[in-house]
Amino acid sequence: MELETDVSKKNKTKEFENLLNEDFKKREFKEGKIIKATVSEIGKKFIFVETGLKSEGSIPIEEFKISKELEKLKVGSKIDVYLEKIESYRTGEIVVSREKAKRMGSWEKMTKAFENQKEVEGIITNKVKGGFIVNIDSCLCFLPGSQVDTKPIKNMDSLMNTSQKFLCVKLDKSRGNIVVSRKAVLSKSRDKELANILSKIKEGDIVNAQVKSILDWGAFLDLNGADALLHVTDLSYSRVDKPSSLLSVGQTIKAKIIKIDPETKRISCGVKQMHPDPYENLEKKYEVGKIYDGTVTKIVDYGAFVKLQEGLEGLVHQSSLSWTKKNIHPSKILSSSQKIKVKVIELDTEKRRISLSYKDTLENPWTAFTKKYEVGSIVNTKVKNIADFALFVSIENSEFDGMIHYKDISWQETEESLKKYKKNDTIKAKLLEIDLEKEKIRLGIKQLDKDPFDFFLKKENNEIITATVMEVLKNGIKVSVGNDKNLLLTIKKNQLAKEIEDCRPEIFTKGNKVDCMIVDLDKEKRKASLSIKELEKYNEKIAIEKYGKDGSSSGAVLGDILGKVFKSKKKKEKK
Repeated sequence: MELETDVSKKNKTKEFENLLNEDFKKREFKEGKIIKATVSEIGKKFIFVETGLKSEGSIPIEEFKISKELEKLKVGSKIDVYLEKIESYRTGEIVVSREKAKRMGSWEKMTKAFENQKEVEGIITNKVKGGFIVNIDSCLCFLPGSQVDTKPIKNMDSLMNTSQKFLCVKLDKSRGNIVVSRKAVLSKSRDKELANILSKIKEGDIVNAQVKSILDWGAFLDLNGADALLHVTDLSYSRVDKPSSLLSVGQTIKAKIIKIDPETKRISCGVKQMHPDPYENLEKKYEVGKIYDGTVTKIVDYGAFVKLQEGLEGLVHQSSLSWTKKNIHPSKILSSSQKIKVKVIELDTEKRRISLSYKDTLENPWTAFTKKYEVGSIVNTKVKNIADFALFVSIENSEFDGMIHYKDISWQETEESLKKYKKNDTIKAKLLEIDLEKEKIRLGIKQLDKDPFDFFLKKENNEIITATVMEVLKNGIKVSVGNDKNLLLTIKKNQLAKEIEDCRPEIFTKGNKVDCMIVDLDKEKRKASLSIKELEKYNEKIAIEKYGKDGSSSGAVLGDILGKVFKSKKKKEKK
């Protein structure tokens, strides 16, 4: 009995020791920690591992396929696993995860990389709103679209699913967010390269550069890995509208380094700086008033640019293109690449501007015109245009145009006279004025005939004339004087008779001869007014003066006086 009791006591003690050891092991393994495990079996769906606890752990095989770890995995391999549960409530088995172990390890790695600003390697797996997802050792990070590259990238296919270097720029453990940047890595690398390049060059150096891209305001050059800016104003001393007219992408050119900004490390280059400035000592090369050879480089709406020498251009304004063609496009007179002679009319070295004239190198046709035609000459013209106030005509055998105002068409000086003409009509006209300063010619048609107003040149106010009724109007009558029917004057209704009741236009008929008196004659303004009323008053006054002076008829009324006049006229008629 005693022997059995001792054996039983020994067994119980050993069992107690085993339970105690197992309890100590459990205390060493804490949930939420990474522990070492040994692969015991590789199945089709699960990988079984031994952790030193009472049961094996099973891990879905997909967790090993993500990082292609399965290809190297074999029985006996040591791996890190994340201990989720020591005993599952359902099965009583331990719950472990390979993916969470990797992720936890990655977080620790990313935390150290963020603190030390070290580069890490990852793979851009897929695109999301605003950027991309990057897998860094099973740790999923966010890559903003603006942090992909130092310059915009149109196609991301070449960067997807390939190993890239990144820099952790933001880490929030509480939210589980990590933001990485590929641009920061490239900028860091570029800065190193740029520093190396800048140590080998200085301002004033002439270097070989390749054109990377061309913009409206200039071009970017590649200086063995460093970017340099070539502004359009530094391309040529001549006018350059678009850099693409002188440069092409991929072209290798020589350029001079004109500035290196020590703070921004920005390099500025120039091409024109390799050549002497053509505007230096310009007055010694060109003189105002002299004529030089040139080549038309560009035609614009307001004139033409002419190259005098390499890098030196001047402008021929539209007004300096032709003596006679004022409102014509410059392309109708000159063409690009045409070699011409020009006259320098202004040099402005401060504004770097040269004004040229093309027409001053040609014979002034106005001089030839004034030699051939004088004021008073009669010429043939052709109607080119009809305006509301004048005819515009071209003058025979010349390139000149002139104007015939409506007041110079007819002596009546009415706008109605314009309606008698139409475009392309050929008419004779008289040169009235040639204005060389304003370069204008004025002609007239009515001046071909004698001025009907000459009838009044030797007449005076209160003189009596005979007129012929040409038209009866409601407010008077229209009459002609002298032998010229073109001189028409209107006698107003209130001037037809002395008595108001006799002021009736209808008592006159066309062709009647009427005596009237000239009133308000203005020879300078070519104006005259006629009145029958004033003539009657004048006749009445004469009669009173003649028959009212003898004593026997002193104080007699006008009727008695006029009665004697009529009786004496009747006696003469009877005799």
